[in-house]
Amino acid sequence: MSEPARHSGLGAHRQPGRAAGPAEPPAGGSADGRSPGRRARRLAAAFGAALALFAAAPATALPAGGDATATADSPVVLTMESVNPQVAAPNGTVTISGHVTNGGKSALKGAHAAIRKPAAKPMQRRSELQLMTTRNAPGVELDSPQYALPELNPGQTQAYTLSVAVSDLGLSDSGVYELAVDAWGATADNPHDRMLGVARTYLPYSQGGGDAQPTKVTALWPLVHAPVLAAQTVADNDQTVPVLRDDSLATDFAPGGRLYELVDTGAKLSGLTWVVDPDLLDAAFAMTNKQYRVQKPGAAAGKPARDDNTVAGTGSAAAAAWLDKLRAAVAKPGNQVVALPYADPDLASIAHNGADLAGMATALNKAATAGRLTVEGRLSADTRSDVSWPYQGYVDQQITGIARQAGSGLVLVNGASMPEPDSVNYTPTAVRPIGNGQNALVADETVSALFQKDLTSPKDQTEATQRFLAETFTITHEQPQNQRGLLIMPPRELSAATAKVLAGALQTAGDKWLAPVKLDTLAQSAPDPKANTTVPSPTDYPTQVRASELSAFDLSGTDKIQRDLDTLMRVLTLPQRVRGPFSAAMVRSLSTEWRTTGAAGDAYREGVATYLADLTNAVKVPQKTAVTLAGNTGLLQVSVTNDLTQTVTNLKLVLTSTQPNRLSVSKEEELVIPASQSVTLRFQAAARNNGPVTMTAQLWTTGPNPQKYGPAATFPVEVTSVTNGVLYVFAGAGVLLLLAALRFVRQRKRRGGQPHEDGDQPVGDGPAPDGAGSAAAEAGSEAPGEGPEEGPTGRPGQDTDEGGPTQTPRASSPDGRDRAASDEKVGP
Repeated sequence: MSEPARHSGLGAHRQPGRAAGPAEPPAGGSADGRSPGRRARRLAAAFGAALALFAAAPATALPAGGDATATADSPVVLTMESVNPQVAAPNGTVTISGHVTNGGKSALKGAHAAIRKPAAKPMQRRSELQLMTTRNAPGVELDSPQYALPELNPGQTQAYTLSVAVSDLGLSDSGVYELAVDAWGATADNPHDRMLGVARTYLPYSQGGGDAQPTKVTALWPLVHAPVLAAQTVADNDQTVPVLRDDSLATDFAPGGRLYELVDTGAKLSGLTWVVDPDLLDAAFAMTNKQYRVQKPGAAAGKPARDDNTVAGTGSAAAAAWLDKLRAAVAKPGNQVVALPYADPDLASIAHNGADLAGMATALNKAATAGRLTVEGRLSADTRSDVSWPYQGYVDQQITGIARQAGSGLVLVNGASMPEPDSVNYTPTAVRPIGNGQNALVADETVSALFQKDLTSPKDQTEATQRFLAETFTITHEQPQNQRGLLIMPPRELSAATAKVLAGALQTAGDKWLAPVKLDTLAQSAPDPKANTTVPSPTDYPTQVRASELSAFDLSGTDKIQRDLDTLMRVLTLPQRVRGPFSAAMVRSLSTEWRTTGAAGDAYREGVATYLADLTNAVKVPQKTAVTLAGNTGLLQVSVTNDLTQTVTNLKLVLTSTQPNRLSVSKEEELVIPASQSVTLRFQAAARNNGPVTMTAQLWTTGPNPQKYGPAATFPVEVTSVTNGVLYVFAGAGVLLLLAALRFVRQRKRRGGQPHEDGDQPVGDGPAPDGAGSAAAEAGSEAPGEGPEEGPTGRPGQDTDEGGPTQTPRASSPDGRDRAASDEKVGP
């Protein structure tokens, strides 16, 4: 039965002064001419099916200022906090509850809340669903039920509950209808009866039956957490004890924690796709070790872990129970496990800011392999590992290219990144071929956006649920005989409250117009030829999303960690004790989870780099004081210290003189240093002049492509007491050179016909004295600056040498005494 439009415009007027009693309709006459008797009869007829329930709670005050969404034209803010049932059925009843809040500046007078009569026809298109949220025109309210509001002062709020028979809503065909509650009345500063506010939502109405093909829906169920495992470990009774940067997972794994609730909620669903960060599983497994340690707050993250800078962890029991619960959940038939690359590296940041770094490709490949092996090992479940999930699902051609290089054949994409063309007036299936052997699964933008925030309030939960049901109902019935596939992409850090809302919505629609399926089933669907398959260019990547990326500086620092780690691995005799923790820590420093916790990510990367530098520098040449070389030959002693707990090898020490023409040394020495010990190497030195000379001691790796290891150490050598005989030899060589030069000049002048300045003196063109020529030539070859300069190996023009280990004997002077230079002998 149709109703007159008693509130069809803002000019509608009602007399104030209605009773505010519970569950009673407004009393007295009205401006629309309806008699009290007629109003009473209509209420009596509908009372059995439509009952207005008075909330027993008294009006309460909101914080000063009222609700921020109130306006001068709509001072009342209504909320819908529950709709029961969420899908209406014939001969049923719908109950709505929520709150009415006076967000204006004047008290409410004679106000009431009533359910608005829906339109006669359901909404057929998703575009109509979107338009409904923007309409604000008054509608036709039902005479019953109505809720009479008490006088509410500014800032006060009142709960309400309204129940209505589905038959009184006038629903005709199956579909989605608007469900609205209006507030009507006057205010102290405006006595005219008018619409003061409205709350609206969606109400799917299903008469049952029908031949629509249910839409296949895949919901991603992410289990991720910011990295907590540190590179450091602690040795305890011949076992390695893990170290965590904080103990936040102890709370998350316990009942009530986010990760516990995600597993508990997901375990009740079927056809679920678990998307798991393998690093999280490793952290949980590490916590099952009851001796695990946690870095103290404020402790230097880059320092070795000790009892004084760590505390005992508290989450062993919770972690073990959580792993068991997760194993049981993923084992349910119809579920699937997708392993992200280890520690969930940020593909978009790498593609945009680190694609030219050689170590990034290696890191991604290692992360993909480690991710699959870790998830399969920890969960004892089959795993798909060729799936890429860029941050928030936004892609461009650079990102898909990096994903392809990392072995990804399937990319999860946000629908906002690949929108449908205007010519497609329905929702196509999610799978899209994007070229180069890759496919994309494009998530529905509108549906996925419903679950992007933490849905903690009943109002938000009801809004998200009813919109989800409306959207998916409409998708299924757009083309009833064309079954399509839908991907739902919640955020990585899915909250426990939001997960429960999503689970409830899936269960409500799952036995009606949706068919939950795992990722593989959706990915194998036939793509729609009309759907968008164009990957956007990098210039179309959202600016606000790019702003949170890891910078080129962050990525280059991580790349340097990999290079430094490779160098350290070459000298360790037990590299496995370091390789695993550091390789994992390096990938963790690239984690997508640092997007929202930038400061924590910076601290983590700095801690990894500092700790690696400390380990590398534990094998070093200690700084030396000045050394005196008392004579023209002797031995220079240089110590190398190994403060690691394992033997190091594949190292050599190269001693280089900055003035090899004055002081030269023998070739490099290869060395093997036991754990926590030092060795002293001796280098034969030969001096030609007195005075200071700077020496540089540098460790190098041996084998192919030798690299510098650690910083160089420099020290001065003071050469004293070079013997007179040596000086005479040098002086004599200089005289011979001078005479030879003079003879050469005279011969040249004579050949040129130029007379000598002293015409009476003959030109000395005879043969040189015996041996003079050879001595001059020899002296010339030894003249300072004439020959090639020696490199670290003692070979001209070379910096490295791969000669075998040598032991240089101590040299003796002509008087038979050793002339070794001592580390303890200090020069002037």
